[in-house]
Amino acid sequence: MTTTITRLDQGTLQRKVIRTLVATQILGGVGMASGIAVGALLAEEISGTEALAGVGTTSQVLGSALITIPVARVIASRGRRMGQSLGLGVAFVGAALVITAAVANSFALFLVGMFLFGGGTTANNQARYAAADLAEPAHRGRDLSIVVWATTIGSVAGPNLVGPGVSVARLVGIPDLAGCFVFSLAGFLLAWLVVNLLLRPDPLLTARALEAAEHEERAQRHTAGLAEGTTTGPAPEAPNHDGSMRRGISVIRANTRALRAVLVMGLGHLVMVSVMVMTPIHMKHGHAELEVIGFVISIHILGMYVLSPVVGMAVDRWGGRVVAMLGGVILAVASGLAALSEAGWSALLLVALFLLGVGWSCTLVSGSTLLTAAVATDERPATQGLADVFMGLAGAGGGAVAGIVVGSLGYAWLAGASAVVGVVILGIGAAMSRPSSRVTR
Repeated sequence: MTTTITRLDQGTLQRKVIRTLVATQILGGVGMASGIAVGALLAEEISGTEALAGVGTTSQVLGSALITIPVARVIASRGRRMGQSLGLGVAFVGAALVITAAVANSFALFLVGMFLFGGGTTANNQARYAAADLAEPAHRGRDLSIVVWATTIGSVAGPNLVGPGVSVARLVGIPDLAGCFVFSLAGFLLAWLVVNLLLRPDPLLTARALEAAEHEERAQRHTAGLAEGTTTGPAPEAPNHDGSMRRGISVIRANTRALRAVLVMGLGHLVMVSVMVMTPIHMKHGHAELEVIGFVISIHILGMYVLSPVVGMAVDRWGGRVVAMLGGVILAVASGLAALSEAGWSALLLVALFLLGVGWSCTLVSGSTLLTAAVATDERPATQGLADVFMGLAGAGGGAVAGIVVGSLGYAWLAGASAVVGVVILGIGAAMSRPSSRVTR
């Protein structure tokens, strides 16, 4: 009876979870996008060389990957709320260090700050999985994508705070580009408060309680069946709540569906970060103004999130396999258009960056939904954490290589190579079998 009552209340609880996560994504999105918009430019200013412009963003992406490891373990042991809080708290410290580094003109401290700043991405990324913990399988893609979409508001607003950030910086007496990170501090703090006050009860712990109650019922039926002689075989195993990366690797190695879902997300992130991180430099080469660069990046971020509910509904209707393939095609087209764009401002580059965001959204939502459907509840923290680690490392590697490629061969070569990776994603989606790639119902 307890399980039935809890299941009846699950819909109400899920709606509350979604509302809370939407609020944290808006605030966290402001925090992340405010800093990302000027990260490459601030790195160049502090280091004094364009060759290191992409290193700051690369450090942030690498940080988001590695910070996922402790966050995943905390989620596995103490729930989503504590994991989200950890990521946001680390990001707050990182933003403070970046401001300090700008004042002290210390590139080493800047890199440390950007690494910790990546905790905001970790928290934002893990929020999408929290939306799926209590979701009905038929609506898992929709619920997950709503939380991804919520980042649109903060993420699009963030880059457009570049101008106001300069005013704030001059008001408090810090370098102009560091002003955006003041908005980051405010966004992370408010998101941390919302998570701690409103994400109750914890969705993952509630899902586990439901699973535990069902496990107990199955065990009781098994015991009764043994006593009556109607059941044979071993009793159902209790869930394993190990959130380590080793556990995640073990699960994904044995699960082809999960592996392909992780590859779709990781390669999609690789393409997006590689092209996005060097676009401000490409525009600066053509003497684009700072506000124009911020506008283009904001349109890119709009593409990343604004259509995610449509992407989620497409996943629920046609399956993650189809949407993953579509994401690969869009990323390839976007990268090809970017390769053809001239340095500075151009409408072609604006369209390319918007499509780059849309393609990334397709790979993220489809891959996340496929991964959640492919593994059991007790395996999710470990596998989802590993997926985000892989995404972060792929993005960090892409960002690091992007600077080298642009410095030696040019932006067009970078974008062209990214188009090839988009085709690889298309191939991975095509290799998925139709029945197994659909969301479980």
